[in-house]
Amino acid sequence: MAAVSSPKTPDITLYTGQTPNGIKISITLEELGIPYKTHAIDITKDTQKEPWFLEINPNGRIPALTDTFTDGRTIRLFESGSIMQYLVEQYDTEHKISYPKGSRESYEVNNWLFFLNAGVGPMQGQANHFFRYAPEKVPYGISRYQNETRRLYRVLDKHLQDAGTEYLVGNKCTVADIAHWGWITAAGWSGVDIDEFPVLKGWDERMLGRPGVEKGRHVPSPHRIKEMLKDKEAMDRTARQASEWIVKGQKEDAQK
Repeated sequence: MAAVSSPKTPDITLYTGQTPNGIKISITLEELGIPYKTHAIDITKDTQKEPWFLEINPNGRIPALTDTFTDGRTIRLFESGSIMQYLVEQYDTEHKISYPKGSRESYEVNNWLFFLNAGVGPMQGQANHFFRYAPEKVPYGISRYQNETRRLYRVLDKHLQDAGTEYLVGNKCTVADIAHWGWITAAGWSGVDIDEFPVLKGWDERMLGRPGVEKGRHVPSPHRIKEMLKDKEAMDRTARQASEWIVKGQKEDAQK
């Protein structure tokens, strides 16, 4: 990966796993062409709860990132939206996946970035939990979060249709698109059919065709959600394993 022209040399380590939030950072880095090191975090072994990692992210979640800041000291970044904003502000001097700071378009990008972090991600994450992982089926919970995810998808679908653009803000892929993609492309895992949203589905396919997305989505391990959604046995096995780990973690957290 070739480094882009920037005020300082990147010294980035990405702490990540194969999740929608994890791959949005590796895709951002690949789209920018920034060199980085990867430290895979095995969340099934609670690596993210170990003291050394909590010093980087006190919330004990991935992704997280460290870099040498302009003052020569290490800076820690956590929360995916914060990491993405840091990367474009520090390294996207050519505005490859952003717009000039203070421009109308840059504020529009922020709208959609926060829309994902406050809406699509949390709601779809809950849909995943109740539909795939909950040890007992709660119809209200499944319906509540699947329907809210569909509502948010409709907002995106209508926006893309009304705007008539290839991406969420203009005809340029930005961090707003990258933030959404890992979730949208995994719609079926939450029980939402992407075919209900044809314009959004076209956007999903367009994003997948980008070299940076293709490379970044396989960090730190192969991204296989599309293939798994075609294999019921694989889906059931993955959901069962994840459910056991999630329930175990909830019990441990409740005892602390």
